[in-house]
Amino acid sequence: MSEGSAGSSIATITLDRPDRLNCQSPTMWNELVRVRGALPGTVRIVVIRAEGRAFSAGLDKSLFSGESPDGIRALPRLPHDEATGRIAGWQRAFDWSSRPDVVSIATVQGHAIGGGFQLALGCDIRILADDAQFCMAEPKLGIVPDLGGTKRLVDLVGVSRASEICLTARRVDAAEALRIGLASHVVARDDLDAAVERTVAALAAVDRDAAAETKALLHGAVGRTQDEQQAAERDAQYRRLRALAGLDAED
Repeated sequence: MSEGSAGSSIATITLDRPDRLNCQSPTMWNELVRVRGALPGTVRIVVIRAEGRAFSAGLDKSLFSGESPDGIRALPRLPHDEATGRIAGWQRAFDWSSRPDVVSIATVQGHAIGGGFQLALGCDIRILADDAQFCMAEPKLGIVPDLGGTKRLVDLVGVSRASEICLTARRVDAAEALRIGLASHVVARDDLDAAVERTVAALAAVDRDAAAETKALLHGAVGRTQDEQQAAERDAQYRRLRALAGLDAED
């Protein structure tokens, strides 16, 4: 995995195992967690992209080997708290959307399977090449999606459609992903980088504090009633107006 920056407010994270279709491992997840925690406070946009013909083909097959100390098959031999604590650490690598002050974009081409699908789901915005394919393959392997993807998928497409996608482990192509709300945009493969650059430029042109307040409202809306959401909007607007007037929050 490599890191880059298109400017002090924009960070680019690249999955860089193209020869392995950017398959994932605890080493990659730990590095994603490290990078996430090390983001400078100036960063307001994070782009997660991948080299090669696939975004990520999911779990490295070596994780299913009983000989791998970091593998899936090592977990049942650990005490419950240790095993689930290890998974909790991995889950942090997939949470790119919870910070209101940062907007995350997944740039997806080719396969995004299992952990690849869940990494894309963990971003605020998904821009897909027209050859992209999502698949939640874990149930077919006898395990469950455990990297934060179940709730994020349900929030996006509803329980019924999420159930069908996960329990059949079928592939969702780019056109369907756009139709059901999994993708923000779908473009030709050759236009993917340019489409991301346009989105980044549009995001960067918006006032950062207004964007953070708006993102917080959108994320909080799922768990609120309409009246509660409107109250949250009023409070957020009051904070913004006071800030624009140069007044401290406690004045």
